[in-house]
Amino acid sequence: MRFRAAGKLTVAFAETFGEFGAGTVPYYLATAFEKVYLQPSGDVGLTGVSLEQRFVKNALAKVGVDYQIGQRHEYKTAANTFTHDHMTEAHRESLTRIADSVVEQIVAGIAEGRRLAPERVRELIDGGPFLGAEAVHAGLVDRLAYRDEVYDEVRDEGDHLLFIGRYAKGVLPKKLPHPGERVVALIHGTGQIRLGRSGRSPLGGGGAMGSDTIAAAIRAARRDDAVKAIVFRVDSPGGSYVASDVVWREVVLARKAGKPVVVSMGDLAASGGYFVAMAADVIVAQPGTLTGSIGVFGGKPSLGGLLERLGITSESVDVGANSGMFSSSRAFSEQQWERVNAWLDRVYDDFVGKVAQGRGVDREQAHELARGRVWTGADAHAHGLVDELGGLEDALAIARDRAGLPKDATVRAYPRMHPLERLRPPESSEDKAAALAQVRLEAWGPLAHLAAELGLPAHGPLMLPGWWTIR
Repeated sequence: MRFRAAGKLTVAFAETFGEFGAGTVPYYLATAFEKVYLQPSGDVGLTGVSLEQRFVKNALAKVGVDYQIGQRHEYKTAANTFTHDHMTEAHRESLTRIADSVVEQIVAGIAEGRRLAPERVRELIDGGPFLGAEAVHAGLVDRLAYRDEVYDEVRDEGDHLLFIGRYAKGVLPKKLPHPGERVVALIHGTGQIRLGRSGRSPLGGGGAMGSDTIAAAIRAARRDDAVKAIVFRVDSPGGSYVASDVVWREVVLARKAGKPVVVSMGDLAASGGYFVAMAADVIVAQPGTLTGSIGVFGGKPSLGGLLERLGITSESVDVGANSGMFSSSRAFSEQQWERVNAWLDRVYDDFVGKVAQGRGVDREQAHELARGRVWTGADAHAHGLVDELGGLEDALAIARDRAGLPKDATVRAYPRMHPLERLRPPESSEDKAAALAQVRLEAWGPLAHLAAELGLPAHGPLMLPGWWTIR
């Protein structure tokens, strides 16, 4: 929209926005462009937002699997897929507000981009999906055309076509860094949060944010005299509580050293993702960012019934009353369940206390905003959990301003690593396959065991609920 507002020609082309299926999100993106073209055989799947949650409790019960899970508090629904067969009242309330908030953003964007009244956009959403000709008639697209016809039209406007990758290379800074240059450090934290180094997640689903890697990057930026501000880009559903606390501490130390820290939230900065962000001077989120989820859950599956049905027997030698506490072959004893709840209370109290400290509110206010509830960026901003709405560019501008740097001050990525170092294997003689298998089972406690055995996703104690599909 900023590019368009500058008077530049902006054209969006799509073969289809969902092949007579859901295509709300890609169409929303396209409406930021002045002209929207659609292939004649394409459709506009403008149908709204659907958040679907599946529950496997009854399926697990049929095979003799039971879950013992504690959570803090009612909105922390990450484990509900295993422990419930329906949405709780708090679960439905939270998802309904998230869906409403996302739709509000989509309606406002489409209304602005297509110059339609918001009420008309909502009517169109309820009438979708649309065939190509219907979309033109409704004002959702400008005309039907093939890709080559769109290219020809752009050329007729007097412009030439250039791949964005080639353009990006052409505008890279030509100057080399020089001694005494004042810079902004940019640190990316992406994926599930775990102890150790960043890399591919052992549980699948993309990268993992390693506390060692991120803490070292923040520490290096803090100690570098050339760095005057830090922008921490967070895109994470959460993960390990201890790993999140390691990163949180480094953010605190950077601020104590007098270096402004600005967090830029991506698609997700929830639970542990919010934990690592909450100590920053300024938190910037997109309106559609999913954040908050300030809470914790933990427990284990009990496979005793399943093992019995399969004719599998299990024996153990235990030295210590609770040495077999996390065995999936048996349920928690009353004493062990008390220890689980003590741990959950400790984690939640620490989380809420640090939210109160970082956001400048009292503990009761922080608790009301917490309770495990997930917020969109827009709602988090309204409740004071984030400071500004915007993207990475906005966060960099805030960091430069806070540090008293010029608007074009250099941005330097951290951690800084020599290209040859990237090729060096980890400093460990442990077999990689064995290490990954072990991490998969031990990464975040007993929940990972059943996930590994049943092929279900494993979660950390500070993790956003999964299996949401925005269509």
